[in-house]
Amino acid sequence: MLRKLFLFSLIVTVIAALSVTTAAAATPMRIMPLGDSITAGPGCWRALLWDRLQRSGYTNIDFVGTQTGGGCAVAHDGDHEGHSGLAATGIADQNQLPPWLAATHPDIVLMHLGTNDLWGETISTAQVITAYSKLVDQMRASNPDMKIIVAQIIPMQPSNCTGCAQRVVSLNNAIPGWAASKTTSRSPITVVDQWTGFNSATDTFDGVHPVDSGFQKMSDRWYPALASALGDPPPPDDNPPPTGSCVATYKAAGQWSDGFQGEVSVRNNGSSGSQLWTVTLTFANGQRVSQAWNATVTQSGATVTAKNVAWNGTLAPGASTTFGFQGSWSGTNSAPTVSCTLS
Repeated sequence: MLRKLFLFSLIVTVIAALSVTTAAAATPMRIMPLGDSITAGPGCWRALLWDRLQRSGYTNIDFVGTQTGGGCAVAHDGDHEGHSGLAATGIADQNQLPPWLAATHPDIVLMHLGTNDLWGETISTAQVITAYSKLVDQMRASNPDMKIIVAQIIPMQPSNCTGCAQRVVSLNNAIPGWAASKTTSRSPITVVDQWTGFNSATDTFDGVHPVDSGFQKMSDRWYPALASALGDPPPPDDNPPPTGSCVATYKAAGQWSDGFQGEVSVRNNGSSGSQLWTVTLTFANGQRVSQAWNATVTQSGATVTAKNVAWNGTLAPGASTTFGFQGSWSGTNSAPTVSCTLS
């Protein structure tokens, strides 16, 4: 009888232990995207990042924050902690972060903050770095094992802030040294370079806020650091970002008193193919594209972005494709400058 009771007790203990282990394994990693309007809305880097993580096998995750949404076409977990107009120094000075952390309990924070601090000349790099330190301390007070991923922020070159570009450079130069001095084995700080390769002229619509190409670049930069923080690598990404490069060239196809036609050739100069490209054409002021073939065209001022430039099949390395467009103009009619990126 005693033996039966012992075996029964042992079985119950094992089942309880397995239940606890299973529950722990099922608990998702909670990830807080923290920032300003670049994170808040539409903040589509969050959607692209979530989608890539899911496709890559990182399915046991939960984006968290007291804010929701963003209006991105890609389905994703829309929770975040992006607040338009807020600055790192303001969030720190007003102790706004602790209640956000208490409400969401993140395990990992992705922080892209500092843009709004740099608009004027009243907040120094040192003040922003001090704010970063306070925010990190508050994260660790919430979770001593917090993993913190901090961005060297994207370039900033709005027309009404001539000194912003250099102030971003100064801040970004200070971040790696600060992170190295602040990191711990229990709560590491990883720096992600969001600045290099980001073009404020073509990857934003106003010198500050990203367009689709900018959001894609941000997602691509976040992914390796976040995947590392999440732990053991999952199965290989079933749709990794394309590699290589593309080159777009413009050729005038026709011109008349108030209109023009043109062609853009896109060439794959890389080692792998892609079915999706983004071509950006910058025209003289007064020119406007009215129609394009094999592309969806949007225009902001003098910059025209031909999105979803696609064709059937994969464009092999060394191969080219061409799409045409037509439009109207007033004043000086000149050829646009053209850039091309893999999407």
